[in-house]
Amino acid sequence: MNMTPKGALAFTVVSSLLLCLQAGCTTRPPTASQPTTPPPIASELQLLQGYWEGAMVGDEAHQKITITITNNSFHFHRDKNFWFETTITLPAGTDPKQLHATIKGCAPGQESSVGKVVLAIFKIEDGTLTLAVDGDEPPKTFADASSRYNVKKVQPQRRKGETSTSKEPETPTNAPANPDPLKIFDDIITLPSR
Repeated sequence: MNMTPKGALAFTVVSSLLLCLQAGCTTRPPTASQPTTPPPIASELQLLQGYWEGAMVGDEAHQKITITITNNSFHFHRDKNFWFETTITLPAGTDPKQLHATIKGCAPGQESSVGKVVLAIFKIEDGTLTLAVDGDEPPKTFADASSRYNVKKVQPQRRKGETSTSKEPETPTNAPANPDPLKIFDDIITLPSR
């Protein structure tokens, strides 16, 4: 097999990396400048991920609320004067299912809420997320709750000219279908010419 000098060097680098991995080489933990991959999301929490829109049950004004859930971050928004940024946990083994939201940020005038934990129950049926709260304890049933919200999962609408905030990398339109693994290093490794 004939290999160019660049190809031989690339093959050596890749082979060395593979040998190192097989031998169980250890690596240093990531530093603050090196992002870590977030842990996988539990299946219950995975079902809640996304952007939801709806209203409080019984609200005659039908004020729209939105909920955005990303990993364990939960953002509740009604208007500029009533919104909360929280971190949520889902205690195991509860019936109905519970959601505990620790308030991390809020609208001006609501600062006394920071640090408080809101105890709610939730269910997802037919594409609708129902959240219910009732004072300092989670309600026993949805009918007993003092406040209940029904929201549906939607895709947030992008405004004209707005770019995606998705963390998914976009595939370049000019990317080759089957890249040559030996040419991956062409832009990185430059060998002196003879």
